[in-house]
Formats: sequence, C-alpha cells, structure tokens
Amino acid sequence: MEHPENSSEYAGLQVNSGVEQQSIINPYLQRQRFKRRTYSVGEMVEGILKGDVTILSQAVTLIESVNPEHQQKAQEVINKCLPYSGNSIRVGISGVPGAGKSTSIDEFGMHVLKEKGGKLAVLAIDPSSERTKGSILGDKTRMEKLAMHPDSFIRPSPSAGSLGGVARKTRETIILCEAAGFDKIFVETVGVGQSETACHSMVDFFLLIQVAGTGDELQGIKRGIMEISDGIVINKCDGDNVDRCQMAATNFRNALHFFPKPDSGWMPKVLCYSGFYGTGVKEIWDMIYEYIDFVKQNGYFDFRRNEQAKYWMYESINEHLRMNFYNNQLIQQQLKQAEQKVLAGQETSFIAAQELLDLYYKSL
Repeated sequence: MEHPENSSEYAGLQVNSGVEQQSIINPYLQRQRFKRRTYSVGEMVEGILKGDVTILSQAVTLIESVNPEHQQKAQEVINKCLPYSGNSIRVGISGVPGAGKSTSIDEFGMHVLKEKGGKLAVLAIDPSSERTKGSILGDKTRMEKLAMHPDSFIRPSPSAGSLGGVARKTRETIILCEAAGFDKIFVETVGVGQSETACHSMVDFFLLIQVAGTGDELQGIKRGIMEISDGIVINKCDGDNVDRCQMAATNFRNALHFFPKPDSGWMPKVLCYSGFYGTGVKEIWDMIYEYIDFVKQNGYFDFRRNEQAKYWMYESINEHLRMNFYNNQLIQQQLKQAEQKVLAGQETSFIAAQELLDLYYKSL
C-alpha cells in the first residue's frame, strides 16, 4: 500500500510499510497432544497405599467414568484397597443452600488437623445442571485454608443426576481415601432439603447445618432430614444474630423431643457456632468424638457399618441392572420408537415401558 506521506510534497518525511504480522503460534512448539500416564492396577494400588494424591485423583476419576473398561479396572482397584479401608471417621455435612457448608468445612477441617493431626479428605458434591449436565465444581474455592494444607485432599464431584445429595460413586471414593491414609472424611452434600438418606447411609455421623430465621417452628418438627441427624448446628451465630440463633436452637431442642429415640440410643445435640469467625468449632468436634465413643461402646458403630454395606450392595444391583438395560442393543434400537409412540399418544408411558421390559427379558 502506497503512503501519501511519501510524496514529494512532504520532503524529509518517510513512512515505512511496516512489518508482517507474526503468527501467534510458537514455531518451536511440538504439535503433540499431551498424554497422561496410565497406571496399571498394581501401580495404582501401590500409589494409593503410599498416599500419592495424584494417583488417588486418577483412581477417583476412573471410578466416576461410565466407560465399561474403566469401570472394570476401577473395581479391581477398589477390591485390592478394601482390606485397608474402614479406619476413618466419616462425617456427612448437609444443610440448606447458603447455610455455610463449605465455609464451615474449612474451619472444621483446620481445627481437627491442628488439634488431632492425621489427614482429612473432603468429598464435595456439586449439583449438575438439568439443562447442560455440567457442574461448576467450585466448592474448593471457598475452602482456602484446607486447599493449601498438605494433609488435606479436596475432591469436588458432580452429582450427575444422583438423588440424595451425593454422587453415586462417593461410597467407593471413601474406600480409596481410607486406603490412602485419610483418617477423617467429610462428605458435603448439595444441600437438597429434607431427604438425604443416601448420604446418611455412608457416614458415621450426620451433621445438619441450619441458619436462624429460615422458617417457623413447624419446620423443626417435620420428619425427614431432621430425623436422621446425629447433630444439629446453627451457623452464623455472630453479631446481631446471636439472640436469633439461640432462640432457633431452643426451638430445635424442643422439636427433637417429639421424635422417637434413635436406634443408636444417642440424643442429638443442638449447638451454635460461627463458621466465618471460627467460634464454637471445638464444641462441635467434641460432640462428634463423644458420639463416636458412645456408639462404639454399645456396638451400634459396627452394626451401622454392616447395614450400610448391605444397603450399597442392593444399590449397586439396581444401578447395574439399569445400566445393563440401557446398554442393550435391542433396547437402544426400540427406545426411540417407543418414545415417539408415547409422544404421539398411541401408547401410554406404562405400556411402552412394559413392552421394552418384556423385550429386554426375552433378549437375555
């Protein structure tokens, strides 16, 4: 392109044409995709038992995969790690959204690591979008202290449509974490409300976090999540909110008297604390350890662990049957046709489902 400034009218002024735009790609960059090293079952088990967090993370990813080959390998790893599991305190933490679960876990974890030592694993379950099926997995950003601690392991996982506030594979992840030497495990649920039986069936102590001013006294006597809680704590007990928290604690204590006595024989306690300022955290841990000692003495601890193992055996059967049904080739071929019939009003949903099930049974 000719510049008018270079004409004779502008003697002594010259404009160069400039340099060619350089490529934004480094010419020395090797165009080769980075491949993560794959470990054998033996190497993965050995790494987990040594406490290698990188290998542990890859093993958890393997468990969460829906690839049948990955699932087979993951089950082999779990079976070999199973003899080294079961030696931790499992604490489930739930509460309404915004109750301060992640912030509280940060304070709870730092306190117990400082006072008791050992290692802590946090399995945070993040809700998956019903539209995009994606998850933010951002709970780790609110656990700033634990994220920097060398003896903690934080693993966010998507709920992936699982009900009960926890991911389907959380139970198996607990086994790997215990084999890796983590003697304290937190399972943070998505905070779905009053039905969290899945989380309750995989932990030793179920802690419910509440906040003052979220409802009337009737909420306190509703069945569901209140009935399965081993301890209730009221967060944000600081500043001008102290009186409201104390009043809410009194209401919850009164409500607990309407419930039948738990099988463990333990009467749930109601405590107040502040997750932001870290006050009242010691009393919560004292309650948890008091409960663990109590149920170990009366034999309920081992009984509950056995009941949980039986529960998850049946859950695994249900999941396996479900996956086997949808992976069947005949079902995959007929599923869309049955769906179209239902949408067109030619068949009811129940008849279409029964026809697909009959087809599945015949193909076995």
